[in-house]
Amino acid sequence: MMMSETVVAVQRNGDGDITMFKTSSGRVLTYQEALAEVSNHKLEGMNTFAGRDGEMYIRSNADGDPSNNLDQLPTF
Repeated sequence: MMMSETVVAVQRNGDGDITMFKTSSGRVLTYQEALAEVSNHKLEGMNTFAGRDGEMYIRSNADGDPSNNLDQLPTF
């Protein structure tokens, strides 16, 4: 069985929006790939939600620890 991965770093576009994710095993995922993996419970510590625009988005699980929030992760 494959170990669950976490996201350890992100890439952002010029607007500051996250566009890419780097996992604990070193894989690099596009936003859409990460969205699919979060939906399939292959990435730990995150969940998906529907925005006001109807699109699906990724956010960190609310665990009371701001240091592991997506906005706090280093960039790569």
